Amino acid sequence: MPRPPHICTCGKTVAHGERCKCQIARTRARNRRHDATRPSAARRGYGNKWRTARAAFLAIHDRCTWPGCGAPATVVDHVVPHRGDERLFWDQSNWQPLCTHCHSNKKQQLETSAGASSGSLTL
Repeated sequence: MPRPPHICTCGKTVAHGERCKCQIARTRARNRRHDATRPSAARRGYGNKWRTARAAFLAIHDRCTWPGCGAPATVVDHVVPHRGDERLFWDQSNWQPLCTHCHSNKKQQLETSAGASSGSLTL
């Protein structure tokens, strides 16, 4: 049995599992505000030196380590979020190879639900 639609805060009826156009617009505006104040990738440490180290790491560790995945790794993830700590950022024992899907979906969900600042998120 299909689930019933819901009423958006703007008053429009929206099908279950979908978002209203006004919600999408608010999310985009919030993301633009956040991005405007966020330092560039290079200023956050992801410059040439990082790209070289990342490529070398992925050449050796070429498969996603997420349990049950094993897809080609495309992302070097920090197991414990470095939060700007240079020592933790460059500590290769804190790196793990992940595919884009596992990093963008599963890892981010895990960090959000676990409260990433509270500890390690080893897989």
